Amino acid sequence: MQHEMPTKPHTSTSAPIFVSSDIYKRTGFQGLHPLAISRIGAVEQFCRHLGWLGPDNYMTSSPAPKDILYRFHNRDYVDAIEQADKSGKISAETRERYNFGTMENPLFKGLFKRASTTIAGSIRAAEHALQGGIAFHPAGGTHHGRPDRASGFCYFNDPVFAILTLLNGGLSRIAYIDIDAHHGDGVEAAFTDRPDILTFSIHEEKRWPHSGTQTGCNKNNKCNAPVPRGLHDSEFNYLIDQALMPLLDKFKPEALVIVCGADALAGDPLSAMNLSNQALWSAVKKLSKQYSKTVVLGGGGYNPWTTVRCWAGLWGVLADKPMPKTLPPKLTQTLQGFSSDLVDEEDVLEEWLTQLHDNPQQSQPIRPQIKQIAAQLRAR
Repeated sequence: MQHEMPTKPHTSTSAPIFVSSDIYKRTGFQGLHPLAISRIGAVEQFCRHLGWLGPDNYMTSSPAPKDILYRFHNRDYVDAIEQADKSGKISAETRERYNFGTMENPLFKGLFKRASTTIAGSIRAAEHALQGGIAFHPAGGTHHGRPDRASGFCYFNDPVFAILTLLNGGLSRIAYIDIDAHHGDGVEAAFTDRPDILTFSIHEEKRWPHSGTQTGCNKNNKCNAPVPRGLHDSEFNYLIDQALMPLLDKFKPEALVIVCGADALAGDPLSAMNLSNQALWSAVKKLSKQYSKTVVLGGGGYNPWTTVRCWAGLWGVLADKPMPKTLPPKLTQTLQGFSSDLVDEEDVLEEWLTQLHDNPQQSQPIRPQIKQIAAQLRAR
């Protein structure tokens, strides 16, 4: 892996910034794919309508050039995606070799531009973090991408580029924190032999990609917390306070990269975790307050109602905006217009249509397995 990533200091102060692009106003995936839903464009729409975005805290990204992509991804793989996108066709050999053009990782018009824009966005977010600021890039979080193949709806791996940008900016100890419902396997693999990069993943056990199955940390600071089904707010908060924070106190990172997938929320069709968005907001806010150089990325999220509300509200929390008790009629109308083949109409909760915040969960008992996971991580 080459580490010479160009960095371009951003001229703003350390105030939080929101990184996005007009390309996300359109849905890339189509048909019955789990990501053929409103996500990033709707998050930005919500934030703008609430008055939370303006010229002072919004940054656009353009597609990353291929020579940047080559810094982590294999040249032949990058070129194969570009060529397939241009031609609209893919051979059986290319499909088999690189794992795209499949039902999981389909070929769609504009794929290369969209995927490379996501890389550029995370690079720009990391450049801002280098100046001592928090950057939120909700289109990021493609944590399953491998150097030579697509995986888990991810063609390139933007968290890797965020980390490389921080390293090339002169930092030497980075913590990668993944609270997506699925294990951050691609990022862990990218830095598997790098003890200066701590990776920490809370994810649902026995869930795709079926990695990160061993609880605890190895000698190279690769830490995993595979949790049982039904993880609730009290248990999640316990793991943050009793496992993650002590690890960070010992590791002493200079910057954080956080993947805040919304698929860990109650109601997501591709996991059986049971968190509220307030638990995710609280964790990310706590981390970003302690570590000023922080990149926050999106990730999974396959229920459009819970995902859009989670990430829009997360930006409000990071930017210290007042949270509305109820949503303006226009945003309620937008939510009422959402649809998903994976979520039954009768399962759409009233709160998903009228407010950003999930109703708070009552304090619940913490299962012995959760306490054991925290103890194993502390005993690294």
